[in-house]
Amino acid sequence: MVDSPEQSTSRPKRHNRWLILIAVFKITQALLFIALGVGVLRLLHKDVGDMVSQFVEHLRFNPESHFVNFILVKASIVDDKMLRRISSLVFGYAAVGLVEGIGLYLEKTWAEYFTLVITASFLPWEIFEVLHKITWIRAGLLTVNILVFLYLLKVVMERARLRRKSLPS
Repeated sequence: MVDSPEQSTSRPKRHNRWLILIAVFKITQALLFIALGVGVLRLLHKDVGDMVSQFVEHLRFNPESHFVNFILVKASIVDDKMLRRISSLVFGYAAVGLVEGIGLYLEKTWAEYFTLVITASFLPWEIFEVLHKITWIRAGLLTVNILVFLYLLKVVMERARLRRKSLPS
């Protein structure tokens, strides 16, 4: 059986490796948030303040520390209603990350725009956090998100330029 000329000359479309990398980053991030949400739900119907107190004792932290006291006070006011709200927010953010990641993996234009908008919306907060207190983790995440934003902006602008070029004059 002989291949048609169209089949023999056409190559399978190659995936954009940077979009795939961003997709993997977003999906991994979403999976971490799912794990966090499950962890929060496992705290339902438990005395969070008592659990934190046991944890502090187990790690042999100074119980007179201002930081430890602050954490213990905050943990004592956490109730089931608050845990449900927190888990809802965490699962919601995980869902957004999964939508971004899967859409980018499938190289959907809407996913590029969606991820661009979501990433841009968090940049001011991340910049504020880094300026407030710089840590390697905060600086690293800010750098990654700026690179993701700039790359997606480039991809979106190139696609728009190609669309304008292909339109009849």
